[in-house]
Amino acid sequence: MNERLLEFKDSKVAQMIAGRFDENVKLIEKEMGLNVIARGNTFIIKGSEDRVRLTEKLFQELALVVNEGSYLRKHDVIYALKLLNRNAEAIHEVYLDRIEVYSKKKYITPKTHGQKQYVDAIRSYDIVFNIGPAGTGKTYLAMAMAVNALKNQKVSRIILTRPAIEAGEKLGYLPGDMRDKVSPYLRPLYDALYDMMEPNMIEGYIDVGIIEVAPLAYMRGRTLNDAFIILDEAQNSTPEQMKMFLTRLGFDSKAVITGDITQSDLPNGIVSGLTKAVEILKGIDDIKFVYMMRDDVVRHELVQKLLEAYELYESEREKANIKTP
Repeated sequence: MNERLLEFKDSKVAQMIAGRFDENVKLIEKEMGLNVIARGNTFIIKGSEDRVRLTEKLFQELALVVNEGSYLRKHDVIYALKLLNRNAEAIHEVYLDRIEVYSKKKYITPKTHGQKQYVDAIRSYDIVFNIGPAGTGKTYLAMAMAVNALKNQKVSRIILTRPAIEAGEKLGYLPGDMRDKVSPYLRPLYDALYDMMEPNMIEGYIDVGIIEVAPLAYMRGRTLNDAFIILDEAQNSTPEQMKMFLTRLGFDSKAVITGDITQSDLPNGIVSGLTKAVEILKGIDDIKFVYMMRDDVVRHELVQKLLEAYELYESEREKANIKTP
């Protein structure tokens, strides 16, 4: 049994790391398989040598985050524990990568190693594909980067689009103008946008065309210059639509394409444009593909367990079908 005493000069830093009623300490004890005693501005860590060493590193990394003015919440510690298992050096670098936006939140930060890779890819490439399960921040972080680019005058407009496959050619029969017709299909994009900008600013920008939210079909025939373009739910695009979208990219523009290839709503027999794009474009060095994993899910911790349960169920069904003559 190894024992380490860790002391912080600032008791407020120690208190924030410990959490309310030491909830963070209890979480760390459970996940790391050791004992932690919190006393004022000190922590006594008891356990095996490798667990004690990693836990000490975790506390030091969390202290760096708190010292930079970040508020530490329980779910931040959960994500930090995941980062610790993948790359102990990366925790503060991930959490302190601040994406400035317009809202009262002021900035958005990645929470996982995959999210950090995604944000860095958007900074470095003009076309980025992000493929992964629900809850990994694909759309949310793309929106944050788009708002940041607009705020810093790197682009003059934001264009948000999604395939509206359920509407098909029946959009014309729905009441209201184009925005009213497609709003239900684009609601997740609005949700992310309203989390990063004040409502009156969004409405004003939409009115003058600085922000445009439209179904994918409305991209045809356009050349999009000086814009940050997000294609969400790209697994529901056809190969023809995907080609059409990608060739809209103009000068000084950036495109982010997000989707989950396991969740296509296309009719049976129609290949997903996202799947086809991976196959066709994977050899182009100037296009970046980022793959998110279950570990990158940043929703309620139950979401990961739900994903695991569904994956297990689907895997067992596949095995059963293979065995069935």
